[in-house]
Amino acid sequence: MRTLCSSTLIGEFFIIGFAGLVAMKDGDLSTATVWTVCGLAMFLSVALCGMITRPGGVALGWALQLALIASGVFVPMMFFMGAVFALLWWTSVHYGRKVDEAKARFAARADQPDAA
Repeated sequence: MRTLCSSTLIGEFFIIGFAGLVAMKDGDLSTATVWTVCGLAMFLSVALCGMITRPGGVALGWALQLALIASGVFVPMMFFMGAVFALLWWTSVHYGRKVDEAKARFAARADQPDAA
């Protein structure tokens, strides 16, 4: 699960940065505000890569997905991009868990001695 989720989070890191560049063109938002919010979100996306398997890691990932969708208020394209990354996040978590379960079953079978 870690690899799939981390890949999604690194992709989000770049999307957040690009959204920050677009948001800077909005005259109502100060540059400091844009980069403070984007910087925190970018930091969270990278920090979550190491926290995925810990308790609450996936929940924080979902919070980041909701924040990306909500950022569409300031950068309308983020409604779409946030939804795309939320779908990628769900896919990464869902199939990542299945892969982890399959690896655990395979390892358990490999540890058992042959009965023959």
